Amino acid sequence: MELELRHLKTIRAIAEAGSLTRAATVLGLAQPALSAQLRRIERALGGILFERGRHGVRTTALGELVLERTRIVLPAVSELQREATRFARSQGEGAGERLRLGGTHGPLLGALVDRLADAAPGTAVTTCASWSERELAEMLNEGRLDFALSGTCGSSPPPESPHLVWEEIAVDPVFVMLADGHRLAHGREIELAALADEGWACVPGDGCFADCFTAACARAGFTPRRMYETDTASCVHLVQVGRAVGLCRATFPPTPGLAIRPLNGTPLLWRHLLGWHPAGQRPGTAATVLAQAREAHAGAAARSDSYAHWLAERRPTPAGGAAPVTAPVTASGTGSISRGQGVG
Repeated sequence: MELELRHLKTIRAIAEAGSLTRAATVLGLAQPALSAQLRRIERALGGILFERGRHGVRTTALGELVLERTRIVLPAVSELQREATRFARSQGEGAGERLRLGGTHGPLLGALVDRLADAAPGTAVTTCASWSERELAEMLNEGRLDFALSGTCGSSPPPESPHLVWEEIAVDPVFVMLADGHRLAHGREIELAALADEGWACVPGDGCFADCFTAACARAGFTPRRMYETDTASCVHLVQVGRAVGLCRATFPPTPGLAIRPLNGTPLLWRHLLGWHPAGQRPGTAATVLAQAREAHAGAAARSDSYAHWLAERRPTPAGGAAPVTAPVTASGTGSISRGQGVG
């Protein structure tokens, strides 16, 4: 029997699990089948890799040697596969070129697809949505996505990857969604402390937004009494029927039954990011997608009456005096997303 990569993965799984029973569960095999496979691998390598005992398995000297090589070979093969995928992708296919876009919830992904249809009509665009920016980063690293629309709470860093490029699209304040019959729905800006007795709704994420929101509430003198983490449609429903108020990006589109209002003092910010792997993209393609993403954000901001009013109040006056403009900002940067990201 010739040794294969799957055999090395089996050896690694057994060593990491510490027992054949646990390794069989991880690998989705019956234990007798895994034991038989291990015996075949050991015959191919010429010796025993693991000593069996009452409390599991322990690697032999030969096993340690094989594991040491496995820790080098498996990552190298995985990186080879990723590089080959990116290389093949970077060669392009002329009129048959395609772009695979990923994104978290919100209006930007659909708007970007729409703009690219006009800016690059010969390009086939596909999309993939995820609530996890870490998953999107992994897909970029593995060559399964070309670009990802992600985001970050304030100035938080992006998902850790030395290979990816993250460019800032814009910075938005975080607004709140209220039922249009809510007692505060007609205010221009809302004090966070005035919502101390409310339940809250937002979509899930895997970054720091929930911690940042809790910290903002603490500064306002209260602890959120209830948080519903669910999909966007459910968040909107909970707000419309008065069960919660929602956290949302300022670009959240006008929705029947909802009032979108800014928080006084802008206690929370959201930074929109576009990420890609430079080895898999031509510079011109990245520049085009980034420019169209920024235009898509500008269009979403213009369609939001509450955001347009918020921005108008912060534009410089003819005499040169003005309140500071917090958003939108379009500049290079880095960033990451959060757990409990708000809606839209």
